[in-house]
Amino acid sequence: MIHWIDSADDPRLDPYRHVADPAWIRDRHLFVAEGRLVVERLLALTRFDVHSILLNRAAHASLGEAVSRAAAPVLVCADASHLAAVTGYNFHRGCLALVTRPPSLAPAELFSCRRILALESVGNPDNIGGLFRTAAALGVDGVLLDPRSGDPFYRKAIRTSMGAALRVPFARAEEWRATLAAFRDRGFKVIALTPSVTAVDLSGVPPLAPDDRVMVMVGAEGPGLDPASLEEADVRVRISIDEAVDSLNVVVAAGIALDRLRSGSSTGSFRL
Repeated sequence: MIHWIDSADDPRLDPYRHVADPAWIRDRHLFVAEGRLVVERLLALTRFDVHSILLNRAAHASLGEAVSRAAAPVLVCADASHLAAVTGYNFHRGCLALVTRPPSLAPAELFSCRRILALESVGNPDNIGGLFRTAAALGVDGVLLDPRSGDPFYRKAIRTSMGAALRVPFARAEEWRATLAAFRDRGFKVIALTPSVTAVDLSGVPPLAPDDRVMVMVGAEGPGLDPASLEEADVRVRISIDEAVDSLNVVVAAGIALDRLRSGSSTGSFRL
C-alpha cells in the first residue's frame, strides 16, 4: 500500500531516523537496502520479509510497478528534503527499504555447495560488496566468513554488491580453522590466495571440473591470510603481477582467480 508523507515529523518515518546507526539496526534484527536497483532486486526475491520502503517522488515513479506489488508499506515523501531530514544523510537515489534480517546460516549448510569463496579478516564494506558481486558473477554458490570479516547485510556492502549479497548464501564460522578443516573433510579442495613467492603460480593450476568441490580463500589486504589458515589449504596460489606493484585489491585478486579457474585459461599441469 502506498502512503504519501507530507511531514518529516510523521511517526511512520520513525524507524528511518536510525538507519545510519548500525547498532540500532542490528539490535532490531533489521538491515537496510539502499538504491533503486537494489530494492527492485530485493522485491523480486521471496526469502525476505520487508518491513517498509521509503521513497522520494522520483524513485516512486521509477519503481512504480515493482513497489505496487510490494506487501510492505511504501512511504513516499512528497518533499525530497524530508528524506535527508529524517535519515541524516542523502541516501542513494532516494530509495531505502528496512528488511528483517533472516536467521543466520550455519557453516554446515554450505556443505552442499560446489564453489565457495572464503573471506578472512575482510572488513571493508566496499570489498565485502565487491567480493559478493564477483562471487555471483563467477559461479560461486556460497560465501564463508570468519569472525572478523564485515557484515554482508551492511547497507554499503549490499549497495556495492548490486544486490548480490541478497542472493548468494553466506555463513559465518566462529571456529575458523576447525571449519576450514571440516570443509576439507567433506571433500572440498582449499585454494589459498597469497602473494608468497613460494606459492604455485595461478597459471599452473588447471581449471575446475564441473564436479570439483573447491573453496577459494582470500585474506585482508596488507596482512593477507593468517599462517594457521594457510596450513589448512591444499594449495597456495599466487597471481603473477608486475614487480613494480606490491599487491592487488582483494576483489580484483578473487575475480582473476575465480575466472581463470573456471574458464580453462590456465595451462599448467599442476594437480590438486
